Amino acid sequence: MAVQIDPNINLLAQKDILELDTKITKFRSGEIADERFRAFRLTRGVYGQRQQGVQMIRIKLPYGKVTANQLLKICDVSDKYSTGVLHLTTRQDIQIHFVKLEDTPSVWNDLETANITLREACGNTVRNVTASPTAGIDRDELFDVTPYTHAFFAYFLRNPICQDMGRKFKVSFSSSEKDTAFSYIHDLGFIPKIKNGKKGFKVMIGGGLGAQPFLAQVAHEFLPTEQLIPFSEAVIRVFDRYGERTRRHKARMKYLVSEMGLEEFMKLVEEEQIALKSKVYPIDENAFPNGSDFKIKTVPTVEPSDKVKFEEWKKTNVYAQKQKGAFAVNIRIRIGNIPTDIARKFATIISEVAADDIRVTVNQGLTIKFIPENGLAYVFNKLDEIGFAEPGFDSTTDITTCPGTDTCNLGIASSYGITHILEDMMKNEFHELVYNNDIKVKISGCMNSCGQHGMANIGLHGSSIKSGELVMPAMQLLLGGGVLGDGAGTVGEKVIKLPTKRIPNAFRTLFADYEANAKDGEYYNMYYLRQGKNYFYQLLKPLAEVKEPTQDMFIDWGHSELFTTEVGVGECAGVMIDLVHTLLLETEDKLAKAKETLEQRNYADSIYHSYAVFISVAKALLTSKEVSTNSQHGIMGDFDRNFVDNGEISFGKSFKELVLAINKNEPTADFAVAYFAEAKNFLNTAFEIRKKAQLTSIASKVMEGAEG
Repeated sequence: MAVQIDPNINLLAQKDILELDTKITKFRSGEIADERFRAFRLTRGVYGQRQQGVQMIRIKLPYGKVTANQLLKICDVSDKYSTGVLHLTTRQDIQIHFVKLEDTPSVWNDLETANITLREACGNTVRNVTASPTAGIDRDELFDVTPYTHAFFAYFLRNPICQDMGRKFKVSFSSSEKDTAFSYIHDLGFIPKIKNGKKGFKVMIGGGLGAQPFLAQVAHEFLPTEQLIPFSEAVIRVFDRYGERTRRHKARMKYLVSEMGLEEFMKLVEEEQIALKSKVYPIDENAFPNGSDFKIKTVPTVEPSDKVKFEEWKKTNVYAQKQKGAFAVNIRIRIGNIPTDIARKFATIISEVAADDIRVTVNQGLTIKFIPENGLAYVFNKLDEIGFAEPGFDSTTDITTCPGTDTCNLGIASSYGITHILEDMMKNEFHELVYNNDIKVKISGCMNSCGQHGMANIGLHGSSIKSGELVMPAMQLLLGGGVLGDGAGTVGEKVIKLPTKRIPNAFRTLFADYEANAKDGEYYNMYYLRQGKNYFYQLLKPLAEVKEPTQDMFIDWGHSELFTTEVGVGECAGVMIDLVHTLLLETEDKLAKAKETLEQRNYADSIYHSYAVFISVAKALLTSKEVSTNSQHGIMGDFDRNFVDNGEISFGKSFKELVLAINKNEPTADFAVAYFAEAKNFLNTAFEIRKKAQLTSIASKVMEGAEG
C-alpha cells in the first residue's frame, strides 16, 4: 500500500517521501541492487540494524532543538511504528529502533507534520550539525551561535554538493572557548570570536575520532560570519572531488587534509570561490528566536520533596543563565533512553514551567531553559516524579554510551550492559564522583567511537579475547583524552585490554590510585601524564590475566548466553557498487535534477548536478573496462588515459578540462545551460557505447555457439 502523504507538509519533503516509497517497492521487486538501495535509504535516515528485517530511524534535530509538540509527535511515531523507546545520541539526534522498512515512508510523513526531517541523518552526507546545548544562554558566549548553526543546516540540506560524498561529514558550533561542542574532533568546527567589533569564528578543520583519531587543525583564526557558508561550501566541494571513494576506512576528510597537507587543501578551497553560489552569505541573527523572545513563566514556590537530593541536584544539574533571573536545568538520561510514556509527561512539564526550546545534549541528556529561581524546587519535584531529577549531570557518574551490540551491526561488546554496572557501582561506592566534572567516562561498542571513547579521560571500546575454544567479551581501556579549549584537545591512549567482567574492578583500582597518589588540585589528565602510560599498564596488568578464566567471564554484562563476536557490515555510509547499467540509470536521475534546477533558474545547483553526471558517466565507462576508480579527481585523469588519449571519445579538449570548467566559471545562466548540454551529450554517448558493446557481446556469443 502506497504511503498516504499529508498535503500540509512541504513539497520537497513530499517528494522525498514518495521517492523513498517507490525505491522500497523497486528494491523488494529486485529492480534495485541492495548496495545502491542501502546508500539511498541511509541518506533518508533509514539504517539497518543488527537484527534482520528491521531498521533504526535517525531523526535529524539540528543542534538538538526540539519543542514539546515535536517531542510528542516523535512519541506518537515510536508507539505506532516502533517499541516506545527514544534514544538520544551524541550528535543530538533522536533514534527509534525496530521499524519495518515498509513503514519508513509513513514514519517520515508523520514526523514532517511537526516539521521534523530524516533527510541526511545518515549516509555520505553532511550529518546533523551539533552545537553547545547552552547556546543562547551561555554566560561565557560572545554571541549566540544558534542562528548560524541553523543557517548551516538549512543551506546544506538537500544541497547537491553533499548528497553522495565519499564519507560522512560532521560539523559543530561551540558557544565559547570552552569548546563544549568539541570542535577538535570534527570535519569543521566553529568557535565564536569578535575582532575589531566584528563577529566571526575560529575554524577548525580535519578532525575526527574513529579507529584512527586526528586532531583538527586551525583553518582560520578569524572568519567573518558572512563567510561561514561560502567557506564551508568550498571545503565540502573539495572533499567531494578529492576525497577517497574506494577505501572506506580512509575516506573521511581527516585523511584527505592530513595526506594533502593543510596548505594545499586550503589552496584548493580558494580555487573553488569563483564557482560558489554566494560569495558572501549574511546571516540574520534576528530571524531566529533569542533569549529576549522567551518569557520566564510563573512557577509555584514549594518545598522540595527530598531536600538532600534537591541540594545535590541544584549543585550538579542547575545552570544560571546569562539572562538575569533565569535558570537552565540539565537532565541526566541513563544510556540516553527514554520510554515514550515518560517523554510525554516530560513534555507536559515543559509546557508548564520552561521555554519551548528543549535541547538534546552531546552527552545524551536534555537541557530546559528559562526557569525562575523560586520555581526550581517545583521543577525538581515534577522531574523527580518521572525519574528525571538524578544528580550528577555530565559528571563522572554520567556515562556516555552508544547502543553497541543491542542494535548496531558493528558492535562487538555490550555498551549498555557495562554502563549500567559502572554507574551503579559508582553511585554505591564512589558517590562523591557525582560532583566530579573532571573525569569523563565514555563507552563505544566498537573502535569506531560512536560513544566518543577516544576523547574521554577514561574511555572504553568493545573488543574480545580468545581463550581456548571460546571468546570472552573485552574492553580496550584508553586514558588521557579530553577537551583543552579553544579548538584544542587530546585523544586517549590505548593502555590495556581487559575482560569486560573485570572492568568494574579496573575502575575501582583507577579511582583508588588517583585518590591516593594525585597531588592537590591535580586534574586527572595531568596525573595521567605525570605517571605515564606504562604506570597504568602495570597497575592494571593483573586484571588482564586470563589463564584460568571463570565461566561468567564468557558472558557479557546484561546477557545470559555465551559471548560470540558477530560483527556485520557497518552502515555509517553508503557502499559503492560498480555495475555499469546501475550507474547509468542513476545518472539519468542526476541529469533530471540538473534539468529541473536549471528550469528553476537555480544555476549553481544545476551546474553541480551536471558535474555529478560527468563523474558518474565516466565511472560507468571506466568500470566497463574494469578500471578501478577512486576519487572524483582521479576518475577524470583515468578517463583521459583510457578514453580520450586513445581517441575513443573526443571533446576537443581533455575530459578533466571539460569537467573542471565548474570551478573556472561563475554560476551564470549561460554557463549552466552549456554545461548541462555537454553533460547530457556525454550521457547519450555512454548509452550508445554500452549498446554497441552489448551487441558485440551478443554477436560474439552467437559465433561461439556456431563454432561449437
